[in-house]
Amino acid sequence: MTTTALIAEDEPLLARALAADLAADWPELRLLPVQGDGASALALALQARPEVCFLDIRMPAMSGLEVAAALAEDWPEAATFPLLIFVTAYDQYALQAFDAQAADYLVKPVQRPRLQACIARLQQRLAARAPTPCSGDGQDALAQTVRQLRSLLETMALPQAGAAQHLQVIQAQVGSVVHLVPIEQVLYFEAADKYVRVVTAEREHLIRLSLRELLPQLDPQRFWQIHRGTVVQARAIASARREDSGKLRLSLVGRTETLVASRLYAHRFKGM
Repeated sequence: MTTTALIAEDEPLLARALAADLAADWPELRLLPVQGDGASALALALQARPEVCFLDIRMPAMSGLEVAAALAEDWPEAATFPLLIFVTAYDQYALQAFDAQAADYLVKPVQRPRLQACIARLQQRLAARAPTPCSGDGQDALAQTVRQLRSLLETMALPQAGAAQHLQVIQAQVGSVVHLVPIEQVLYFEAADKYVRVVTAEREHLIRLSLRELLPQLDPQRFWQIHRGTVVQARAIASARREDSGKLRLSLVGRTETLVASRLYAHRFKGM
């Protein structure tokens, strides 16, 4: 069977070099078109479902880790999750995080012997996989990857934790008026294009801030990320119901809408 791979790399020279080395050392590998940003890589991966993804850690819009997390959230249950290899510039802290989680990674500029060793491991892991995507092995691989990604995201976010004081008030501007929204009144935040929706019991506001920028300013004990685009105040959650897909449907206190908690964050909701 032909193995398909995706390269997500925003530096064209590095992308071409990696593609050329892969073609030389793994001739049977079919490479999808190289993607230069995280959002495009995510879209193509979900569409083409490659067996292997080489993800640059630092890319425009979405980092390689964020692409991997989004794949874990949106990957179809019936499909075997791809093997992930993170490509990163030398950063001792990042490398320690990958080593701790036994994640496959390559350091830029990618050295040929290191790539060859990586290819050998990938071929061995692919050969050991069960032939049927719906098998227990496939689901175990996804569950293991989810745990790995969760730990990586938490570990690599530690340097920013506490860097800024926790927000006490959200300042939402509408025209010439700035509305001051106490943080305790916010039920949840939701990414909306270049904005973030700020939802309270009475109304909604839009702030010109990304969720990535907002997260370090929130108290993680009070505000839980439940999806790459959603952060909810823990006390606003009334119940969590598990769906057949493995995702959780959250009901909120005093609100009719429900929120979805993805696989990556479902571990937060366990009975005591």
